[in-house]
This record gives sequence, C-alpha cells and structure tokens, in this order.
Amino acid sequence: MNKQAKWIASVITILIIIVGWIATLTGIGNFGPIQDKIKLGLDIKGGVYVVMEAQTDAKGEDLKRLMEQTQAVIEERVNQMGLSEPVVTIEGENRVRVELPGAENAEEAIESIGRTAQLQFVTADGKVVLDGSMVKNAGVTQDQEKGGYAVSLDFDKEGTAAFADATRRAMSGQIVSVTPGVPGSAILIVLDDQVISSPVVKDVIANGKAIITAGVTGGFPQDEAVNLAALIRGGALPVSLVEVDTSVQTARIGIDALEASVMAGVIGFVALLILMVLFYRIMGLAANLALLLYVLIVLWVMVAMNSVLTLPGIAGIILAIGMAVDANVIIFSRIKEEICNGKSIRVSVQSGFRRAMSTILDSQITTIIAAVVLYQFGSGTVKGFAMTLMIGIIASVFSAVVVTNLLISVLTEFKSFNQKKYYGVTEDNHPIPALKKNFNVIRYRKIYYIVTILVLVIGLGSGGIRGYNYGIDFTGGTMLQMDLKTHQSIAAVQSVLDEQNIDGEIVYAGDNQEQVIIRTMQSLDNDARKELINGMEKAFNVTDKEVLSIEQFGPSVGQELRNNALIAVLIASLGMLIYIIIRFEWKFGLAAITGVAHDVLMVLAFYGLFSVTINSPFIAGVLTVVGYSINDTIVVFDRIRENLGIMKKSNTEDLIDASINQTLGRSIMTSFTTLIVMIPLFILTGPAIRQFVLPLMIGVIVGCASSIFIASPIYYELCQITGGPRYKGAKSRKKIKE
Repeated sequence: MNKQAKWIASVITILIIIVGWIATLTGIGNFGPIQDKIKLGLDIKGGVYVVMEAQTDAKGEDLKRLMEQTQAVIEERVNQMGLSEPVVTIEGENRVRVELPGAENAEEAIESIGRTAQLQFVTADGKVVLDGSMVKNAGVTQDQEKGGYAVSLDFDKEGTAAFADATRRAMSGQIVSVTPGVPGSAILIVLDDQVISSPVVKDVIANGKAIITAGVTGGFPQDEAVNLAALIRGGALPVSLVEVDTSVQTARIGIDALEASVMAGVIGFVALLILMVLFYRIMGLAANLALLLYVLIVLWVMVAMNSVLTLPGIAGIILAIGMAVDANVIIFSRIKEEICNGKSIRVSVQSGFRRAMSTILDSQITTIIAAVVLYQFGSGTVKGFAMTLMIGIIASVFSAVVVTNLLISVLTEFKSFNQKKYYGVTEDNHPIPALKKNFNVIRYRKIYYIVTILVLVIGLGSGGIRGYNYGIDFTGGTMLQMDLKTHQSIAAVQSVLDEQNIDGEIVYAGDNQEQVIIRTMQSLDNDARKELINGMEKAFNVTDKEVLSIEQFGPSVGQELRNNALIAVLIASLGMLIYIIIRFEWKFGLAAITGVAHDVLMVLAFYGLFSVTINSPFIAGVLTVVGYSINDTIVVFDRIRENLGIMKKSNTEDLIDASINQTLGRSIMTSFTTLIVMIPLFILTGPAIRQFVLPLMIGVIVGCASSIFIASPIYYELCQITGGPRYKGAKSRKKIKE
C-alpha cells in the first residue's frame, strides 16, 4: 500500500471509529443505539429457563423422533403464554431446554411445560370420543386431490372402533355444534384444551386410518403438516419429563448486575487505555484507537449474529479486551527491540510487525482451540462466554495486525513523531522501562520445582482431605434468593426449612441483609419449591414477587458437568499438543502441555486450600486458563525457536535464559493488562460474574509464571535427555552442544 493509500485508509478508519461509537451509543437518524438492538439474556432481563429430561429407554432414531414430538408440544404450550421470544431447543439426546423471557410466575410456567400432553378427539357437541393414547401414529403424506400435503392418522384397535362411531355420529347430521364456526360434522383435535385442528368428516371411517386435509383451496404447506403430525404424535406418545436444571431470575437483579458490569468494564477499559499510552507512547495511542474499533466490531458482530448477551458474555467481552492487547504488546515489544538494535523507526515498525506475525497466530490459535472446546462442551451461559471469547480473539487479531499496523505506519511518516522517545526507547537505544537484570531461570529450576510441588501438595491435599466445595450444579441441589423486606434472623428462616424437613444453608445478601439465600443439597422439584416459597410468604408476610432468583440442578446434571469438564480439558490439551508439535516439535509440545497441567492443578490447589465453590463457571475459567496459559508459553517458545537459528554457538541453558529475558517484559505486561480489566469486574459485580473471573485471575498469574519457571525448564530437561534441541525449519539441523 503506497503512502497516499495509507493516509486515506487511516482517515477512513478514524471516521469509522467516531461515527461507529456515536451510532452505538446514541444512534444516528432512524438508526437506533445498540442497546435497542442487542438481545439480553434471561439473567439480565429476567425470566425462566428450565431443562427437562425425558424418562424413556428409547434410543437412536426412536429417541430423536420422540424428542422432536415433545419439542413440538412444548412449543405449542409456551406460545400460548403470550411471552416474547420463547425458545424451545433439544439439548443433548434426551433433554429439552425452554427459555421464557419475562415469565413472572415461574412455578406455573414450569408446571405447564412439564405436564404430560393431553390429546383428545372431540365431536362438535363437546363429547370426548377418544384420546391420544389410541393414536398409533400420525404422519405426513401427499394430498392427492388438491396438491400439497395432508396428515395421516393410524388408530389402534380401541381407537378404530371409537373413531368409527364418532364419524358415524358426525355424518348423521344430528350433532348440534357448541363451538362457534365449527359445523356439527366436524371432529375437533384438542391438545391441552386448545383446538389444533377441526377437520370435517366426509365419510364414516371404520378401518382405523384417516386423512386430514387443509380444505377446499389446497393442501397443507409442508411445515404446517409436519407440525400438526408432531403434535398429534406427541399426544399419542407422551413421555414423562423430569426437571433437571432450572433458573429463575428477576429483572431487578439482572439489570443491577448489568449496570455494575458495564461500569466495571468502562473502568477497566479506561485504565487499559491509559496504561498503553504510558508504556508504549505513540504506539499505545494507535493501539487504543484499534481497541475502540475492536469493541465496535465485537458488539456489532454479536448483533448481526443475533447473539444473546448474558452476564458471563459481558465478562467474556471484557476479558477479550484485556487479551486483545496481547497481540499489540507482542508487536510493540518487537518494534522496540528493532529500534534498540539500531534500525530506523520506519524499518523497525515494518520488521517488528513482520517478525511478530507467527507468534501472534500461534498464540491466538491455541486460545481459540480452548474456546471452541469450551463452546462444544458448555451449556447455557458457558456457551455465551465461549462465543464472545471466540469473536473477541478473532477481532483482536484483525485490530492489531491490520488497524494498528496501518495507524503506526502513517504516524511514522510525521517527522515530529519519528523520534525514539515516542516509541519507548531512549536515544542511546535502551527500552523504557528496562529490566536492569538478566535472570538465570534454568540454573535455579530445581527451586521452582520444589516450590511448585509444595504448593500443589498443600492445596490439593487440603481439597482431598477436607473435600472440595462443589456447587449445586455439580452435586445437584437448589438455591433460592428471596427479599424479606426487613432483616430476619437466620433462626427464623431455619424454622421454615425445619417445618418442611429441608436441610439447607442460609446466608444473608443485599446491602442491609434484607435478603436471604437458601442452598440445599436436595434437588427440590417444582412442588417442593412452591411449598417452601409459600412457607416463607406466611412466615415473613411477603409475596412470591419477592423471589429474586432460583437455581435448581438434578444429580444427573452434576455428574455430566464433571465428566464434560474432564473431557473438555483433555481434548483442548490434545488439540494444542498436536498444533504445537506441527508448528514446533514434540519437545516444545510436551513442555507446553506440562505447563498447562501445572496451571490447572494450581487453580485446583487454590480452590482446595481456600474452599472456594467449584461450579460450571469454574469449567469455563479453567479452559480459558488453558488457552491463555499456552498463549504465554508459545511466545517464549517462539523466541527460543528463533534463537536456535541465531545463537548457534550458545549452549542450551544460555539460549533458553536469553529467550526468557527477551520476552519477560511482554509476559508481565500482557498478564497485567488482562488483570487490569478483570479486577474491577471482580470488585464491582455480583456472584454470576465473579465465578467466571476468579479462576481466570488465578490462571493469568500462574500461567505467566509457568511459561517462565515450568514450561521452559521442562523443555530444557527434555533437551538434556534427547541430546539437544533442533531448529525446525532451518537448513542446518546440527545439535547445540552443551
């Protein structure tokens, strides 16, 4: 791109940023602000979601067909509730997830969803002639007379006799219809007291097979015929549904959490912008403009994808902002190195970007691997977190590699900005700030091994002996948060639980301890929760509107979460190992995975030592730590690989130490920039986001340490065992001798 084209592109980019933020915050003309376009999750705007598990031995295609029938019946029910944008999806093989935004009476909604379908065939005078259990099958067929599609019915022996009698009565002309607009010759098909079809009988049907057509104008459209057949089969093939996962959230809590999250995000973002300018001067300014564009891209991509913004999703966006700086820091560190080596600023910028590219791609691809696995094995809010993280990683690479590159290249054209001080380098070619000392990491590696083993033994031992503090989503159980309007004693609340033989833990919440949170290891079903809420209402003179949130998990969900967590970590680690072996060599891959294992165990040790609750957000946190940790390790390994082709006369210990020291500033900086956006989140927000942020904060710290003190020394040990490292991709493959 020539000079003039760069100028035009940079001006357009800045205009896009300015106009984009105006449109995002306030709207332009008829184009509304983003707050009117982005969909909010149930944890923000309030509502109910429930996951129901089918109690059936059916498998394969039979199970799939049964779940589709169940989905169709439930969709018909929730559409009658008058709620905006209800969602019914099949989750896994034998579960249905139902999301009901704005549902106020959670108990009634859940009861309605889980009720076994009631399908009846009723003559026009209101007499029930047979029910859904007598229907053997319902399918879609071609309408031979009028074209289009029709619905075929197949009755069992009892149903055949009943339907023959019903059609004979309908054809007699003696039935007086009690349903307006429906003739006496019709037979109504009623599902849950709602008429889903009212076909008119043309002949007496005595063979147990009937065809429902759309009328005189033509057959059913295919989708209508498929839906009607599914609804009828649902009545004929009812399946018992058991509630295994429930969340009820009031808009009051959700909006408060949203406002706190946005405030924390703004504080962290502003702190990050200031930090970048302080450390990287004019390059930091260019990075900040790229970050502003990056946030716009993430938000509007979510709108375009019709994504739902949840509280964990917000945490994912803010975390991705901190991680987005990583690519910029890698580039800027390279540029400063080039300037310190005596190159001109313009040449340093060009070579810095070029030399940083492979490191950026390797580090970000490994993080995406972890995010993809997290999305695949997560559910609900965890998927939202993973999705925003993936979008953020891709957008961050674009903003750093394309936008930052463009803006810095243009700035170097100004003579006034073509000075070393604006790029964090002194006139005598020393970086600002500079590490005054080179560290001998490999020499003291055994000390790091001993410290690591001691920490792991103490932490994991504490968790193993005392038992880890698993949340209800891992063990099964119920959590209910209620506003009692005034401060009540724990004993008074406990008496309500005792009356209903509920063993639970009670803690205060809210600014004035007017709220209580009740946690039970029992998985209370809808009826049991209703009785508990009624007991609380009578004891403390409140209404069911004071129920702020409910979380309920069945034991099967907890077992599944634990299994998925282990599988996800193993698959993510295997994927990264394969990628690193392909891009580097097996010793790098094995050392990197050892560092990942260290980080996961360190997080577990922290949770065991301090008895922090382990729940589903913990899985998201650990997998993100896996991706982030290996990101940091790859930067060090990429420098080692590069130095293998440059420092051919150096011994392995000196080469690795030099590589660590060359990347140490970058490792510390990226960890700090990620922490600086997470700290306000942890302090200002509520439990929903803190559960995601805490393992990430721990992971960022131990991830930075492990890339230096564990992964690199392990690589050295492997080199010692195998006779030395190899420079993959170089013409010369001579071993580096000690």
